[in-house]
Amino acid sequence: MPDGDHASHSRNRLPRWFIQVSLGFTAVIIVLLACLPLISSKTAYAPEVLNYCIDGKYHKKLPGPEPGLYGECSPWVNRACCHQKTTYNAHHQNSYRFNWDHCGHVKNMSDLCRVHFLIDVCFYECSPNVGFWVVKETRGRKYQERFFGVPLCRSDCDSWFDACRNDYTCGANWGQIFDYKNGVNYCREGSKCRTFHEVYGNATNFCQKVWDHSWKVTPNDQPCMRMSFNNSMDNPNDRVAWYYVYKANGSTKSNGSASLICSFILALLFLYFQSQHQR
Repeated sequence: MPDGDHASHSRNRLPRWFIQVSLGFTAVIIVLLACLPLISSKTAYAPEVLNYCIDGKYHKKLPGPEPGLYGECSPWVNRACCHQKTTYNAHHQNSYRFNWDHCGHVKNMSDLCRVHFLIDVCFYECSPNVGFWVVKETRGRKYQERFFGVPLCRSDCDSWFDACRNDYTCGANWGQIFDYKNGVNYCREGSKCRTFHEVYGNATNFCQKVWDHSWKVTPNDQPCMRMSFNNSMDNPNDRVAWYYVYKANGSTKSNGSASLICSFILALLFLYFQSQHQR
């Protein structure tokens, strides 16, 4: 009888390697469950702010493909917050009734300068990448949101200012300097029209002040937004938005360190039960 019991017990016993591998996989699952919150907690809200349309007069609710975007707005055709009609009207009608020629009694805005402001308008209307910089509008406008401090590549800013330096305006901050009549902006009484170069002095002051600090000029060798790009390529501003979102949530430092530690532990566990299996 004892010999029979021993034989039966031997047949029912699991192989040693199977037990070790099972324990190894169990340990891996435990480590994954422990590490997952370190990663997911930092990125939980990222998809929303990385795919975001401003709550504005003409913006879509969510970005998406928009065939037929017009002129300077065409780069955003694959993923846009603007409608085709909005981009057409921006080029051919004054949708916001903004008077670009507010110093027209001296000189109308040049075509080259106007093109750069159209590029700026297209970015505002079409970009799905500014969610991280969106703030509530506090200036009594009927639009609910605006972006503030978006990092603009210095070269884009320089090109914009160079195109407009000899054009005329009557003040630096276009979000505050005008009087309005029937919804159209005019220079305030007593203000003086001067060249952009006289008003702003340099490109950085111009880009940061003209729309009430919507832009923050950033060196080209740092992550920064392009006001326009080749629409046959991916939107380069996607990567810029990702960088700032995850930097703000600690992923480049604390979360990166935690992920590295978790990866190291997983690697050690894998090597351990791999060696046990080969015995």
